[in-house]
Amino acid sequence: MIKIGEPLTLAAIQAFVNSNEKLTLSDAAIVKINNSYNYLQKKIANGNSMIYGINTGFGSLCNTVIPNDQLGQLQYNLLRSHACGTGDYVPQSIVKLMLLLKAQSLSYGYSGVQLATVQRLIDFYNLDIIPVVYQQGSLGASGDLAPLAHLSLPLIGEGMVWEGDAMVPAKTILDKHQITAVTLGPKEGLALINGTQFMSAYGVHCLLSAQNIIEKSNTIASLSIDAFDARVEPFLAHTHIIRNQSGQIKTAAAIHQLLQGSEIISQTKIQVQDPYSFRCIPQVHGASLDAIGYAEQIFEREINAVTDNPNIFEAEDLIISGGNFHGQTLALSLDFAAMALAELGNISERRTFQLISGLRGLPPFLSHNPGLESGLMIAQYTAASIVSQNKQLCSPASVDSIVSSNGQEDHVSMGANGATKLYKVCENVLQVLAIEMVTAARAIQYRRPLKTSPILESFLSHYTAAVQPKDEDEILSPVLLKAKAFISI
Repeated sequence: MIKIGEPLTLAAIQAFVNSNEKLTLSDAAIVKINNSYNYLQKKIANGNSMIYGINTGFGSLCNTVIPNDQLGQLQYNLLRSHACGTGDYVPQSIVKLMLLLKAQSLSYGYSGVQLATVQRLIDFYNLDIIPVVYQQGSLGASGDLAPLAHLSLPLIGEGMVWEGDAMVPAKTILDKHQITAVTLGPKEGLALINGTQFMSAYGVHCLLSAQNIIEKSNTIASLSIDAFDARVEPFLAHTHIIRNQSGQIKTAAAIHQLLQGSEIISQTKIQVQDPYSFRCIPQVHGASLDAIGYAEQIFEREINAVTDNPNIFEAEDLIISGGNFHGQTLALSLDFAAMALAELGNISERRTFQLISGLRGLPPFLSHNPGLESGLMIAQYTAASIVSQNKQLCSPASVDSIVSSNGQEDHVSMGANGATKLYKVCENVLQVLAIEMVTAARAIQYRRPLKTSPILESFLSHYTAAVQPKDEDEILSPVLLKAKAFISI
């Protein structure tokens, strides 16, 4: 169970989203939220000072004073004016993560929001009320303003939400569940749209996917090793210990374990060494493992952070307008993770290329009747096309910046673009690995009656049952999509 306000981990989120459990708010969080809200109300009632976003305008309008009787309207105007997202829809599973992470960030008592607002985010999560959010619109610096505005509009009964695959007005769904719209108080609109929850939710989703991608990369690569009749020596611990790179050592051990008991790997080899795409799997996969591990550290800190603005420090009687909404640390990590995953796709495509090249006793393109049949020739073309697109997607978003808000917001992270690019890279790598899986599975048949390891034989058996590939030429698109679905689990 996840209690909002208590520390989150990626592992806990993974377990939680795969369960039917509901979110709850911790007792400590309730106290902190109420204390922060009450402090802010007293500060507004008793003081005459300008507090950014509470009794002032936003961005470069920060010096425009707003009368006390219009502070609530200011927050409604903020949500409406900033809901200008466009492009593709954010997947519903990621929007649901945004709800969870926004509630978590507001639960620490540094945001001045009312308890009902945080509870409503939790209600939306528990009831599967998923706002319609668009991928484009955030600069990843003033918070993910446009995406979070779309996330927040349904709280006040505006905007759109998903009902299955259909979009319906939020008010319709609120009425259906007999939920009243939240009445926004001072700062609440700003607290809702300031923050990094769009970038963070994409990052969490992709890093959880990355764990599966790395595991499947090792498994499929191991099958390809036997399919190509490669040597086992590059996966013995000796070489890796003397380099002392953690990911490399772990990967070599994983590959060696996957190959235990293989009749193919234990037979005498003719070749002295193998191409890099086989021999250097520990060095390449291991580097990606280390890079993903670094990104996980960054994101685990972020999902437990306060990222709205201004921040309220009740004990010190301080309200500080800072910049925790700036996504630079996420932007760099998202770019790094994209490059790390793309490399898994790059080396996978090279193994596919080797397997269809007519080497080591395998027929050209793994065709039973080369010439009459093209076999898996064009599957490799598809993999090559995808890895090329990944190279283009890996141009870093984090080195870009465009001035906004009349120069007040003069450096931005572009982390939101990094987040959506990483999502696409993840999907692409899964498809490239699926193509290697299809290729290795067909190639291994030419090694019969010898068997690969018991682990890999079991994996191969489950693949065959799920995908049901044929040995002769067939329409390959459905096969590749089924293979992707198989390894995505």
